[in-house]
Amino acid sequence: MDALSAVLKSVRLEGAVYLNAEFTAPWCIRGRYGLERVRQRLPDADHVVLFHVLVEGACQVRLADSSETVDVSAGDLVLFPQDDRQLMGSDLHIVPMDTGGLAYSDDLIQIRHGGGGAVTRFVCGYLACDRSVWRPLFQGMPRLLRIPIGDGQAAAWLRELLQAGVRESMSARPGSDSTLAKLAELLFVEALRRYAQDLPPGGTGWLAGVRDPHIGRALALMHDDPTRTWTVDELAREVALSRSALADRFAALVGDPPMQYLMRWRLALAARTLRSGGDAIVRVAERSGYVSEAAFSRAFKREFGMPPAAWRKAGAR
Repeated sequence: MDALSAVLKSVRLEGAVYLNAEFTAPWCIRGRYGLERVRQRLPDADHVVLFHVLVEGACQVRLADSSETVDVSAGDLVLFPQDDRQLMGSDLHIVPMDTGGLAYSDDLIQIRHGGGGAVTRFVCGYLACDRSVWRPLFQGMPRLLRIPIGDGQAAAWLRELLQAGVRESMSARPGSDSTLAKLAELLFVEALRRYAQDLPPGGTGWLAGVRDPHIGRALALMHDDPTRTWTVDELAREVALSRSALADRFAALVGDPPMQYLMRWRLALAARTLRSGGDAIVRVAERSGYVSEAAFSRAFKREFGMPPAAWRKAGAR
């Protein structure tokens, strides 16, 4: 199993909502979806990823705290892995409208705004996930991603996926939440694939590591069997590299040495277990590779800022 599949196997995308949005020039909006709004539907969510897919027209996008502008056109997917506040519009120099003040149509998933000129249409949405488990991926990603969907059969499939999400959001039928989560996962995975495929040579980050044949194999091994007592020597043999070559290349691409990365991944899985289950902390510590609960608690606090018991109570609240 590859590393991305192993991560997806270990996490749950908790939900998504899709909407159609139509803007006419001149227009400029400022906003973010916000975890607070997500928690109205999904109380357990602790991270939200926002996306826009431009289906007609063109516009400019930038983060609200940045001066770097990105031009997007029909067929582009814009992803905000950290749900940062953003500006979007035909002209980013005009006074922006906050998204909280936009008028929604009667079906609640249609937005229309602007001055009546050239039309730009989006399919927008969000997905919620467990930040502790997704952190290795998010830490290596830009705060704003433009991912061309392009043409062809794969692009047509992706557009149909988006429209299916809109229809499912409108219907509110039994099982809609589960269906939307699956659609969001397919969209997100396809976006990650395309982003990783287009990374320039010499790029770094988790996805650059996944793309590398040797480091990607090492990541997959650790994610597929995180409780195994891996060593750098053993991983090096499995991926056909010398010990020093694996250690150096892994740290250069992923940002952590192999064993430190494995420790952080085990702690991320422990954090998820503590929030979702009633296992005793000492048992979670043992499965995470720690010989004592005290050592596990110290490592957990360094990673997440609070001891395991407090983390579990915070999740319960």
